[in-house]
Amino acid sequence: MNKWLRKSLFVIISILTFGLVTPTQLMNSVNAETPVDQDVLEVPTSETNYVHLESYIEEDSDFDREEFVDELVKQAEEQSYQKFGSKIKPVIENEFRDIILPKIDLAIAETAAQFPQEDLKNLTITEQPGAGMSEKIFNVKNRVTGKDILRFHVRRDHPPHAGYWFNFHYHTCFDHFQVHHELGSIYWDKNIPPKWMS
Repeated sequence: MNKWLRKSLFVIISILTFGLVTPTQLMNSVNAETPVDQDVLEVPTSETNYVHLESYIEEDSDFDREEFVDELVKQAEEQSYQKFGSKIKPVIENEFRDIILPKIDLAIAETAAQFPQEDLKNLTITEQPGAGMSEKIFNVKNRVTGKDILRFHVRRDHPPHAGYWFNFHYHTCFDHFQVHHELGSIYWDKNIPPKWMS
């Protein structure tokens, strides 16, 4: 089989099966002229809660740790803006981008540095931020184990006579999510802020 065709087949199978079937298994199955189990090749139909970054993990030789972390941060920024909604985002977007986002980037990069490449490839950002009064912005999870690695939150603070503030922080699995790791606070107004995602 042509080299480019073989590579293309490898990439397509990896993406469609989310790594559940390796092309080697498929090729062995086809070469042995045994029918391939249709359940194995079936693409999951239920919506997943994770943003998959297959374009960065197609082949080991193409994997770039820095690009992968940059993509995680980009997805984190998108999830944050989705949580803010159309009422809160225009008010705090610039401060968030200047003050909080660089610290999110640093937290993700420091955490990613603790993982070997094969484990780092499994990290992903959850797609659905918490609405209403929920603190959850997004989580960084291991998509294989389903366990959270980082949890990024925003809490509404209302100190006496100081208006409303949005306190950004995160928790890590390394301290069993017990410690608040501060990212910073952004002032809202003296009036009660709207609910998230409104």
